[in-house]
Amino acid sequence: MDEITELITLINEFRDERDWRQFHNPKDLAISISLEASELLENFQWKESNEAIQENKNDIQRELADIIIYSLMLSSDLELNIEDIVKNKLKENNLKYPVDKSRGLNKKYTDI
Repeated sequence: MDEITELITLINEFRDERDWRQFHNPKDLAISISLEASELLENFQWKESNEAIQENKNDIQRELADIIIYSLMLSSDLELNIEDIVKNKLKENNLKYPVDKSRGLNKKYTDI
């Protein structure tokens, strides 16, 4: 069992022991990912990046964990292979952002 599959198993066991799967439909999981991402952003609001990390690293870790947990639940429920979807997205991004045109730039692919 690879590490991602092991994490998904642990997450699903935690959820199933509490009978929470009934509340975790794809729509609500997607909403939860967005809400947790907003909570992550709150740690950086009105601060320089380094300052936020120094002051809020524990909260940042917890919020990031929530985002990952909900994302892994959603991928599991939709029977999506995390490794495959990440690799496919990287291939797409590689086409959108060829190294020779995008290296060192922070422009969107439509602007390079």
